Amino acid sequence: MRALVKTQAGPGLSLVDVPEPSPGPTDVKIRVLRAGLCGTDLHLEQWDDWAASTVKPPMTIGHEFYGEVVEVGEDVDSVRVGQRVSGEGHIVCGTCRNCRAGRRHMCINTIGVGVNRDGAFADYVVIPASNAWIQPDDLDPDLAAVFDPFGNATHTALQWPMAGEDVLITGAGPIGVMAASIARHVGARHVVVTDISDYRLGLAKEAGADLVVNASTGTLREAMNTLGMKEGFDIGLEMSGVPSAVEDMLAHLNHGGRVAMLGLPKDPFPVDWGKVITHMITIKGIYGREMYDTWYAMSSMLGNSELLRRRIASVITHRFPAEQWQDAFAAARSGQCGKVIMDWS
Repeated sequence: MRALVKTQAGPGLSLVDVPEPSPGPTDVKIRVLRAGLCGTDLHLEQWDDWAASTVKPPMTIGHEFYGEVVEVGEDVDSVRVGQRVSGEGHIVCGTCRNCRAGRRHMCINTIGVGVNRDGAFADYVVIPASNAWIQPDDLDPDLAAVFDPFGNATHTALQWPMAGEDVLITGAGPIGVMAASIARHVGARHVVVTDISDYRLGLAKEAGADLVVNASTGTLREAMNTLGMKEGFDIGLEMSGVPSAVEDMLAHLNHGGRVAMLGLPKDPFPVDWGKVITHMITIKGIYGREMYDTWYAMSSMLGNSELLRRRIASVITHRFPAEQWQDAFAAARSGQCGKVIMDWS
């Protein structure tokens, strides 16, 4: 079968022929139909310090995907051959303290599909049956392929009650744009998104943001004045990993503001902890998705709103056949894109 493989330590990937994987007793084998490109995949292709310390070649990469179940293990009764599924890319141990307490997304022994074991940039992928999320037959395959980042956006956005609140999102990457759609869907009063890319701010506007701010030319104070806000934002969703964006967010929160942080900074940076204390700000770090509360929330929201389906789908801006994977990676690196999808069908 075809697979996009990190064949050796160092920059680059290769589309090569490898043996098809076989499912174990509790696994499912999935024929991949669509796969989404993630920033993680760009790190692996570039082979930066993180990739070099994490990945052991040879390994097939890719963790955002949708496909059809073609084989199930002998002990599997929760998934059937022929069903269409998206995959949860975090495989947890089930025995650590967090797993046993129902906090599987905090498992200290997590194994990442396409990072620590063979992934989904291939004709077939094998995952535990418990990691397969069954999708409706009529769900758009492209949309089903982005449930991983959609899950990150959902996990982050739903940390705090949003109805009637003023929400600031820093970072208009695909996850930040999806978060804007979710904030609008659940009843936020105002949704403001900041970035330095006019292209991506345009995507945020299309996805439901009331106002977008290019942080290189505009200010949050100007945005607040435009919207008639006097007391600051109630909720902040930090998606950029940029220290100046975090600083700007904290400076424009109302007393009692709540922040969910998903963006990963490259290096440590100072925070005005005096402001956090005196303004009684709550900050919560977010990673991945809650298994499987977030998945239920995603499916329920999409199932109940054609408008939300359109807005989430609008984040997908580029599609390439698998053989054009180099063009797909180039588009993802360009910054002039939303979500990039590869078609493996």
